[in-house]
Amino acid sequence: MELKENKIGLSEADGIDNFSFQMDHGYEDTINEEGSSNHSLRNRNLQNGDNVHTIQEVAYIDIENDQRRNKSDSIEDEKPCLKGCLEHKYDEVCGFCKKHKTTIRYVIYGILITAYLAVVISACILNFHRALPLFVLTIVAIFFICWDYLMAKYEDKISAFFAPCRQFLKRWWFCLKWLLGIVLIAAVICWLIFDTAKQGTNQLISFGGLVMYVLLMLIFSKYPTRVAWRPVFSGIVMQFVLGLITLRTKAGFEVFNWLGRQIQAFLGYSDAGAEFVFGKKYVDHFFAFKVLPIVIFFSTVMSMLYHVGFMQWLIKKVGWIMQITMGTSPVESLVAAGNIFVGQTESPLLVRPYLPHVTKSELHSIMTAGFSTIAGSVLGAYISFGISASHLLTASVMSAPASLAISKLFWPETETPKVTLKSGIKMEKADSKNLLEAASQGATASIPLVANIAVNLIAFLALLAFVDSALSWLGNMFDYPQLSFEVICAYVFMPFSFMMGVDWEDSFIVGGLLGYKTFFNEFVAYEHLSELIHKREKGGPVYMDGVKQYMTIRSETIATYALCGFANFGSLGLVIGGLTSMAPSRKRDIAGGAFRAMIAGTVACFMTACIAGILSVPVVEDVPCYIMLGNAFNSTGSPSNTTKVIRCCQDLFNSCQSAVSVSVTPPKVKKRAHLSHTLVWGSPDGRIPLNDVISWCPSFLTLETLK
Repeated sequence: MELKENKIGLSEADGIDNFSFQMDHGYEDTINEEGSSNHSLRNRNLQNGDNVHTIQEVAYIDIENDQRRNKSDSIEDEKPCLKGCLEHKYDEVCGFCKKHKTTIRYVIYGILITAYLAVVISACILNFHRALPLFVLTIVAIFFICWDYLMAKYEDKISAFFAPCRQFLKRWWFCLKWLLGIVLIAAVICWLIFDTAKQGTNQLISFGGLVMYVLLMLIFSKYPTRVAWRPVFSGIVMQFVLGLITLRTKAGFEVFNWLGRQIQAFLGYSDAGAEFVFGKKYVDHFFAFKVLPIVIFFSTVMSMLYHVGFMQWLIKKVGWIMQITMGTSPVESLVAAGNIFVGQTESPLLVRPYLPHVTKSELHSIMTAGFSTIAGSVLGAYISFGISASHLLTASVMSAPASLAISKLFWPETETPKVTLKSGIKMEKADSKNLLEAASQGATASIPLVANIAVNLIAFLALLAFVDSALSWLGNMFDYPQLSFEVICAYVFMPFSFMMGVDWEDSFIVGGLLGYKTFFNEFVAYEHLSELIHKREKGGPVYMDGVKQYMTIRSETIATYALCGFANFGSLGLVIGGLTSMAPSRKRDIAGGAFRAMIAGTVACFMTACIAGILSVPVVEDVPCYIMLGNAFNSTGSPSNTTKVIRCCQDLFNSCQSAVSVSVTPPKVKKRAHLSHTLVWGSPDGRIPLNDVISWCPSFLTLETLK
């Protein structure tokens, strides 16, 4: 019975119905009462048992922990101290380095700088002429390091020292600006008079073109009555000063020539990677395997310079100069300075946090700066075409202030900028962790650029061939099969190219190049310009079937400056898409001002070409005599350099006499004389009508003698 009760209690406690142990109805209450009492007793026993087991387990754990502790103590006893003498010394050294890390850093910098200066001094002692570039770069670096240090530490004191001068300028600025303007205009007029008397009248045409473009921008300005003239005149003056330094001074010309040669040599290192990947015959596919690897290499280098902070520092300095000189806001000044080195979609990244807050005029300036300049990555590609590196560098620098000047004339500022010099501005830093990652990111980032260049050239050149074929078919119906896209663009842009200072005979060719650049891209235009340059260098016939085959050096120079910009319809969509992704809230303003910005960027390039036309002087010494006489013979006016023509005529007579005198000499001498005659006057395939030139030279010499 007890067994039954226990089992019943267990079954009920467990909630299980066990029918084999059910009793009669009379005994159920008694059994239930006894079962419940036994069940509670059993529960108390179980609880007591659990407590006992718990106490036993805790005691067991304590004993086990004591055993482990005793074991670890024995291990420590076996090893006298876990932190030995070497580790204690290491901790002391680390603590000392943390405590004196600034001093240690200065000591390391001092040692490195001392070693560098020792190398510079040793190089200057061995050969100063050879070490002159290194010496100049060192002096410039020391100047800017000292400048940054003094401005960071004593900026308030320096500002307080020049406060009286600033107050004086602010008080008398109205009178001073008129006086300065009158003096500047008088100086320009006097300079043009003397320069025209020395160089010719072509400079006056370029100056007239500069005035014409400024007036056109004023007439079609968004707010003609609210133009602030300080940025306009300051930008033009900065253009003129930069052009004067690089094109007229010997030191500036040599510096930019030296920079151009160094860039050419530096970009030549991309051939190593191209040759390894594509083989030794990679030059056979010049554009794909020679030009495009330069874009990859330059993009990699720029990414590394961004990582070390050099590009941010340089852009900030150039932007500060334009901001102080022209009175523009920090955002647009930094973007304009950045466009000298990077592309039109990369430079706004420098000020991305501020793009949603800029005014409409500032947004227009940002887009105009992108359209009026080119990126450093494609600069190397244009140099590889054979375009002058010094002229491309000068054009890139001159177009930055020109973009701000034209932008503020075409869309004047009518709002108050939120980001000012007082509020300050911070540039975004590179997101790479180390230099190798920066190089890898730069190479990877160039893939879309290279692909974009390649596919656009394929598409545009194919489209151009189709359009030319269609226009020729249409023109053949009217007995004019020469009709082409280049001819149409040449007629449209011919007046603009002539007003830049291009010779009238060459303005038709430059007009076609401007059409290629505007409706396709500058790659197509520079490719055609390089073909013209190569024809001139080879010395082919100037005219063929009444069509001029190449241009003068002056026209090539002006065309180089006029084409140096991204202002084309293809870049229009690129700018809208890029800026919209950075500032989605300004999508309507970006789309509304992009076309005006493209026009402003085009005019900025034209103004840079006008400045180049005013200041450029053709290097007649580099023109061969057969080209000089051919141009003089075919031109309708008098030659621009009569001294060179006279000397060439004399050389022609001497060459003809020597050719006659060796007619009875042995064959070797005769062959050598004939080769000399060929090298001077061109091959006997009709480069120059030699007999006509020989008969023309005496009449020209007689005319010059009478003069």
